[in-house]
Amino acid sequence: MAESGELGEPARNRHEVGAARRRKEDARLVTGRTRWTDNIQLPGMLYVAFLRSPMAHARVTRVDASPALHRPGVVAAFTGRDLAGEQGSLPCAWPVTEDIVVPAHPPMAVDEVRYAGEAVACVVATDRYRAYDALESIEIDYEPLPAVVDMNAALEDDAPRVHEEGNRAYVWKFGTGDIDAAFRDAPVVVERTFVQQRLIPTAMEPRAVVAQTDGDSFTLHSSTQVPHILRIMLATVTGIPEHKLRVIAPDVGGGFGSKLQVTAEEVLLLLLARRLGKPVKWTESRSEGNLTVHHGRDQIQRLSLAAEADGRLRGLRVDLLADMGAYLMLITPGIPILGAFMFNGIYKMDAYDFTCTGVFTTKMPTDAYRGAGRPEATFAIERLMDELAAELGLDPIEVRRRNWITRDEFPYTTVANMTYDSGDYEAATRKALALFGYDKLRAEQSERRDRRDPVQLGIGVSTYTEMCGLAPSRVLGSLSYGAGGWEYAAVRMLPTGKVEAVTGVSPHGQGHETAWSQIVADALGVPFEDVAVVHGDTAIAHKGMDTYGSRSLAVGGVALVRACDKVREKARHVAAHMLEASAEDIEFSEGTFRVRGTEAGTTIQEIALAVFGAHDLPDGVEASLDSDATFDPDDFSFPHGTHLCAVEVDTETGATSIRSYVAVDDIGKVINPLIVEGQVHGGIAQGIAQALFEEAVYDSEGNLLTTTMADYLLPSAADLPDFVTARTETPATGNPLGVKGVGEAGTIASTPAVVNAVVDALRPYGVRDVPMPCTPERVWRAIQGGAS
Repeated sequence: MAESGELGEPARNRHEVGAARRRKEDARLVTGRTRWTDNIQLPGMLYVAFLRSPMAHARVTRVDASPALHRPGVVAAFTGRDLAGEQGSLPCAWPVTEDIVVPAHPPMAVDEVRYAGEAVACVVATDRYRAYDALESIEIDYEPLPAVVDMNAALEDDAPRVHEEGNRAYVWKFGTGDIDAAFRDAPVVVERTFVQQRLIPTAMEPRAVVAQTDGDSFTLHSSTQVPHILRIMLATVTGIPEHKLRVIAPDVGGGFGSKLQVTAEEVLLLLLARRLGKPVKWTESRSEGNLTVHHGRDQIQRLSLAAEADGRLRGLRVDLLADMGAYLMLITPGIPILGAFMFNGIYKMDAYDFTCTGVFTTKMPTDAYRGAGRPEATFAIERLMDELAAELGLDPIEVRRRNWITRDEFPYTTVANMTYDSGDYEAATRKALALFGYDKLRAEQSERRDRRDPVQLGIGVSTYTEMCGLAPSRVLGSLSYGAGGWEYAAVRMLPTGKVEAVTGVSPHGQGHETAWSQIVADALGVPFEDVAVVHGDTAIAHKGMDTYGSRSLAVGGVALVRACDKVREKARHVAAHMLEASAEDIEFSEGTFRVRGTEAGTTIQEIALAVFGAHDLPDGVEASLDSDATFDPDDFSFPHGTHLCAVEVDTETGATSIRSYVAVDDIGKVINPLIVEGQVHGGIAQGIAQALFEEAVYDSEGNLLTTTMADYLLPSAADLPDFVTARTETPATGNPLGVKGVGEAGTIASTPAVVNAVVDALRPYGVRDVPMPCTPERVWRAIQGGAS
């Protein structure tokens, strides 16, 4: 809570960092009175609609867009063949192995379509509805080819090929220790196969793109998470010189990784603006988005865990099949590789063996989705730990205690060669157990089982960690990632003492403007209200690595601190001159420079005005306090925590309801607890959605069956419980803020907690797993199968 007693307003003379400030951007975001991409209206603007393949796999034998030109309001119509000479190939920036297959990926199909929804033609018209109506006039013939939808079948020698090179995109291996020795004569071996179902990211704001040209210069507005990366990649694909291309991400209504992409529509709208010399706009419909937003997850995990008779772990084998979809998009192949370093979780073991096979199918490509590889890994190890506990007749908490890294062992280098800098798993778990009432719930569970209550109680545990703050650049380079992990920030002191903080990270709802204002206010000793945060425009925030992987604060926030340090150092020399003292005798506190041991002083805001006037600056001092900085961390950061879930399962109908949920997270130092609460609540909701509700379903012909919100089930507030949240705090040691990251924590932790709870409720019925999502039908069928 805030110090003043009124939520959201910190007490006077208190530090901003740690205060529960209400988000300053919410006044415009929550009311919708802001500039979204779809709000943009430009003189003479035209509207684009795309004709999309109804078939998952087919040759395009004939396409004629000319009939659309006779429809009212239509200005132009193009096919893939019309654009073939200039559209290039969408980029893959993460070729994880030297022999990886990276097929050409035209933004608009020319000769062959490889997933339902792939663009095959487009219409440009004077309004959106005329453009969509004219699509039905385009004449197109397909020669059907076999669909490939099952990963196991795709790897058979006689399987139909998605690409001429075959269906195996790559095989990536990693291992440490003697895995054969770990399994040899192991008293306990737990083997399971888990499926991470395919998910469809569903941001509040659909994707939208506006492209315009002014002579030889171009401006692209897009609802993107990555304006800087997008600018570089678009310049590469289209041949537009980078310095002639401006990318703007206005306020963006959610992303969750789905807007960490270089999309076909972004490329094509630039090309259309160049061809027509007029601004063009495209906004997707929800059904269009379900088809063509890159999907998430979609893995088959074959797992083996070796342990001693007392539950202590010996080794872990992971054999992963990862569905790439039809093409490799921006970081598609690297997503499961991120998870490779997290399958061991918080646990100690002697050996680890990981193999990932990337598989092409005739589905929409997969790519980053909240957590990006780490939720999949956490699910696997946390489900395995519960299975091990059941095998040994141990409490799930106890089997974890016997294996987790203890507080006095940090920093600890794991079996996956990650060095965890700090943590206290015991403290987070102890607090979670107390808030949850664990022992009382276990007693109730036992009583219900004894009397064969048709509504059984299940208790799920997830003691997770994650690697976030995506960096450092050297590590990313060693993994063949096509960019660095550094971040950029700048601080501009205005003459009146106000401050503009420029950040290379690009928010899409996380509250950066508020948190960054708090950091700058403390670092420079200026009022919170005197700080404005600028982002998302490559002409203003001219460089950066953008927002994903819970890196904004742990990397971008630290870059901002470094820029503030430089501003203070510049101001210190001016203050010394103004106060007629040596710079070494100048002290800074709460916005004021003072001569050590005296009351003589001047504020940094007064110095900003003096520097603007420049009437009496020290020799050799430039008339500017403005400073910029980049930060490239030495390591990832590692938040952790314990999530506990209690569910009630009606064994007669299979219906599952969450009775209570407790989350205790350790994210290092907290900048704004209100923002943290929002991130945790949203993340938990997203993880619960995977456990109980969401699934992208394709039929055997490669048709997506869940194209609308009537088919793709998202939880509402009525489907979710009140969350009890709390924190422990072990500061990160790798950055001066001590922060670790929170954006993905709830999603990573919650899915295994919920599924563990469902399976726990059903163990008396012989059930060892329920495939996600744990719908009433699947729960009921698991009960019937277990009982038989």
